[in-house]
Amino acid sequence: MSDLLSLCDRLVAQAQPGEQVEVVAVHERETEVRAYEGQVESLTAAESQGVGVRVIRDGRQGFASAGTLDLAILDETLAEARENLAFATPDEFCALATPDALDPAVLDIYRQELVDFPVESKVALALELERRTRQGDPRIIGVESADYSDSVTQTAVATTTGIRTTAAETGCFLSAYSLAEENGDTQAGFGFSVGRQPSDLEVSQAATDAVERSTRMLGAVKPPSGRMMVVLDPWVSAQFLGIVGGTLSGEAVQKGRSLFAERLGDQVAAASLTLIDDPTNPAAFTATATDGEGLATRRNVLMQDGRLEKFVHNSYTARRVGTASTGSAVRGYSSTPGVGVQAVSVQPGQLSPDALIAGITDGLLVQGVSGLHSGVNPVSGDFSTGAEGLRIRNGELAEPVREFTIASTLQKMLLEVTAVGDDLVWLPMKAAGVTLVIAELTVSGA
Repeated sequence: MSDLLSLCDRLVAQAQPGEQVEVVAVHERETEVRAYEGQVESLTAAESQGVGVRVIRDGRQGFASAGTLDLAILDETLAEARENLAFATPDEFCALATPDALDPAVLDIYRQELVDFPVESKVALALELERRTRQGDPRIIGVESADYSDSVTQTAVATTTGIRTTAAETGCFLSAYSLAEENGDTQAGFGFSVGRQPSDLEVSQAATDAVERSTRMLGAVKPPSGRMMVVLDPWVSAQFLGIVGGTLSGEAVQKGRSLFAERLGDQVAAASLTLIDDPTNPAAFTATATDGEGLATRRNVLMQDGRLEKFVHNSYTARRVGTASTGSAVRGYSSTPGVGVQAVSVQPGQLSPDALIAGITDGLLVQGVSGLHSGVNPVSGDFSTGAEGLRIRNGELAEPVREFTIASTLQKMLLEVTAVGDDLVWLPMKAAGVTLVIAELTVSGA
């Protein structure tokens, strides 16, 4: 990692008078293994590395990148960024980030165990996951996929404004999709396990969840249409919260693409809902000590007791509205900094999912949705998505249901959260899941 930072320093030192220069260097290794019927269906081991260079002068920005760490080519990349600057439109807010006196958190999220983990052992994990899933229940007729995935990422950023930071993270996860059949009915189910190193992964848990989520859906029918109390399980709530987090980007607000624009300080969710973006939480799969501009990441409270407190910013969007960056620049080496949430979660409640369901006389547990991202309008907040799950009757889970849609607006759904579970779980995505009880959604079924 020190090599990456030295490389950044070398290019920054070539800045000419009147220039701001930023260099981002990334080195990443990824492995993906898929097992199928006791064999390795695919194995991909990829290594990528590269450098992105920004040059800013007189409000103009030039950018260039190269997928190599070869010094001669990187010198050419710096020259290319300078050339591109001549074609840019001047922007009074265009400038590099400057140090803000907040030191990056010391995060224990880089594990040598994963770096040293042999490919043979990764293959063995995928095969074992497939075997346990297949044998989890007599009604399992196949495993659609059983995957092991990991990544090792190192990043360095240096600028003429005084930023010199590095970050390193490892992460891995198992995922399985099982197929169950009974009386001619076939259903699919998903299970996973997430960790920083392979010894964190729980093969049996991932297999058991996939088996349970498929077999309990056997015999599912369409529910009646109407307005109904709905419980979102963590896998589903994480997807919704990820979309909500996306609408809280300062960039989305400034481009007129956020349903929460002009609503800072308003009550936009139920008082039971506190929404946080905290990449310094080592439990988050996407935890990182620095953002895409090299600033320290930090805990940003987006909604406090349902009140909209903050949008996330990089240095550019912050400068446009006269505030400070929230350490929320996101990017790869081949792009300029965007803005986004990095590790969103809801502050968990006090009751378990079973206790929450026990308090519902007539409702619906949603355990899966389909086409959610294409089914949400990020400006109006309207959504309609296909779903599957289980009826709730007199405080207990009842018959499985499928082939229905749930619909509302994100604004209304957030305001109608009546309870938050204590089961916060981090998933291989930018948002954590938790059981959420929604007072009412429109269900379109039979």
